[in-house]
Amino acid sequence: MSEPRETLDCRGMLCPAPIIALGRSLGSVAIGDLLAVAADDPAARHDVPAWARMRGQEYLGERAAEDGVPVYVVRRLS
Repeated sequence: MSEPRETLDCRGMLCPAPIIALGRSLGSVAIGDLLAVAADDPAARHDVPAWARMRGQEYLGERAAEDGVPVYVVRRLS
């Protein structure tokens, strides 16, 4: 997986704050680029893929940040 253009630091934020941040930031990356969300809220594991599906974007999966926090990666399609 290539590197995201931007990684949003949503550590400490509870649902729905990480999804709101993702939605607000999508326009900051070009179509085809990757946008990532680092979130320690357990709900993000389900919310980010669901958000991507509902918004017509591509969810690419999860990886761990250096501190072990999950990072969810989305490709902007539109």
